[in-house]
Amino acid sequence: MEETVGEAFYLEIGSEEIPAGYIQPALAAMAAQMTRFLDEHRIAHGEPFTTGTPRRLVLSIPDVAPAQEACTIEVVGPPRQAGFDAEGRPTKAAEGFARGQGVRVEDITFKQTPKGEYLCVLKEETGLPTRELLEKMLPDFIAHIPFPKSMRWGGLSVTFTRPVFFIAAMLGKTVLDFTYGDIQSSNRSFGHRFLSPQWLTIAGYQSHKEALKQHYVIVDTAERKALVKQGIEDAAKGVGGRILEDEELLEEVTHLVEFPQPLVGEFEEKFLALPPELLITVIKKHQRYFAITGQDGNLLRYFVTVANTKPRDFSVVAAGNARVVRARLEDARFYYEEDQKVRLEDRAEQLKQVVFHSKLGTSWEKVERFTALAKWLGERLAPAHVETTLRAAYLCKADLVTGMVGEFPELQGVMGRAYARLQGEPEAVCQAIYEHYLPIRAGGEIPGSVEGSLLSLADKMDSIVGCFGVGLIPTGAADPFALRRQTLGIIRIILENPFRISLSKLIDQAIPLHASKMTEPKESVKQGVLEFFQGRLHHFLVSQEGFGPDVVDASLGIGIDDLVDVVARTRAVAAFKARPDFDALAVAFKRVVNIIKEPETTPVSPALLQSAAEQALLSALKDTEGVVEGCVGQSDYDGALEAMSRLKDFIDGFFDSVLVMDKDEALRRNRLALLTRIQSLFLKVADFKKIQTG
Repeated sequence: MEETVGEAFYLEIGSEEIPAGYIQPALAAMAAQMTRFLDEHRIAHGEPFTTGTPRRLVLSIPDVAPAQEACTIEVVGPPRQAGFDAEGRPTKAAEGFARGQGVRVEDITFKQTPKGEYLCVLKEETGLPTRELLEKMLPDFIAHIPFPKSMRWGGLSVTFTRPVFFIAAMLGKTVLDFTYGDIQSSNRSFGHRFLSPQWLTIAGYQSHKEALKQHYVIVDTAERKALVKQGIEDAAKGVGGRILEDEELLEEVTHLVEFPQPLVGEFEEKFLALPPELLITVIKKHQRYFAITGQDGNLLRYFVTVANTKPRDFSVVAAGNARVVRARLEDARFYYEEDQKVRLEDRAEQLKQVVFHSKLGTSWEKVERFTALAKWLGERLAPAHVETTLRAAYLCKADLVTGMVGEFPELQGVMGRAYARLQGEPEAVCQAIYEHYLPIRAGGEIPGSVEGSLLSLADKMDSIVGCFGVGLIPTGAADPFALRRQTLGIIRIILENPFRISLSKLIDQAIPLHASKMTEPKESVKQGVLEFFQGRLHHFLVSQEGFGPDVVDASLGIGIDDLVDVVARTRAVAAFKARPDFDALAVAFKRVVNIIKEPETTPVSPALLQSAAEQALLSALKDTEGVVEGCVGQSDYDGALEAMSRLKDFIDGFFDSVLVMDKDEALRRNRLALLTRIQSLFLKVADFKKIQTG
């Protein structure tokens, strides 16, 4: 049989300007959804490729089979006794089943199931043409591309993130025929909106990619990103500087343009007196421009912007950009100078008028709560830093009522640090004011100072406990108060310092501080917070640290109170599992825990140990317990597991020669007490029942 050669599938959706942040998630979803469709419909295919610009999303899949793979399907009908009588003659039920399946009664077979024997028909199902299947599904496929916000336009019932302008859809050289709204699919795409507004015929992705370049569209995201990066770097060199690296901004700008054209702008020297973070925020956040530094790392009065057109006069565009930047910098300078007229400590009480949350009170109340938490933490973890931590706690939210943060909310903490420095506060205080917000994103920078770490822990735990206390618990993907991020932040701060602190006791300290606000029972709040932490910790250890899920389950199964200790145990169990003899050891451990339904509370009586094997096991256990206790006390879990492993032969010997569930109750309970004691020893490190073997 001659092997069928597949054809390339190509889909390009052209639209009005798509927000930069929408593009990559949409492309990822398109690839996943189309792959799932092809797989579910038994259509062989190659690896999907996606790319996009602000005005088009592209999905290409090579070697898509022309039709579904044929298959044999099994259709189960009524029970045998309903289909055939006692003499084996078919009933109306059997005849109806055969007729419904398009077969003869003689073609019916029987299938044995847990519920008995049933009538069964095996049918050969031929594959439908891929083209036909795609034409039916593509309108629904486009409708279900996920965007944070979608819209309708022109009185149509269909939605997309922006009005759709064209749809190109092809399988090989064949146009896939369908409509979406009032758009008929075709084999045509469109050039750059301003530089080359004309239709282009598509023959295939590679040739189309080159054709688009001739019409001022760099459709390949990676290629366009490289051009932006090289262009801004060359522009910065032209004024004797270098680009302040910002991968996030580079990614965003790549998705803002189809034909990148970097150009340099400048502002007056006087603005360099403003804090660098403020300048960067204005240049980056509000204008999507790249800042330029000198060789010494200090900001220069230049910036690079990336246009989406090829201007006739670059100087005119640069001058226009400069005017916009200048206006924003003038606003910033005004607020900067005005804010300094009032000291931070005098602004702190203004927080009494700022609502943190309607259910959790004012920002002033929040400061009072996490200050108490920070004091408790500091006294246990870093007594020498308590005084500076408390000073930072008093000042750390004061910049929320400054004009600058009111205008540029993303500068909270940054401006607090800047104003604290201007007012002569100790550097430890200044840094803690900024750091207590960290990390501000998953995987982001954590506080580098002791004071900042303590304050960040306290602030975040206050928010988490407070939200759980008034029923503001994250559900599904919804997490409006970023509790998942804050929980992960606490985990990382504790682990990376490392801080040996009881998570349970920290929660116990936080709960009473919310007593007047709390609407949920205290015990359920504590349990809920602990379970929330366990979920985040599990995710962190698996996805970030690379431990196996079963190893993490085993480690977390005996508690998460001391996070540093949890990681030490997890690391030791992971190393232990990698041993060649682990499976044999695990079997011995599981034999112990599987036989114990309920722990036996009576102590082991040596007098009731009848066989040499159980006597030897008790003797070895006594020796091992002392070693394990010492190792656990030093968090030496490798040593503890090594000591436990030496019990294997004694455990095997015990089970080979002793009947645990003896008819004699005294003997039975004594043997269960011995096994319970071994189980208790194992549980000092992990719950071995949860570790996968084999």
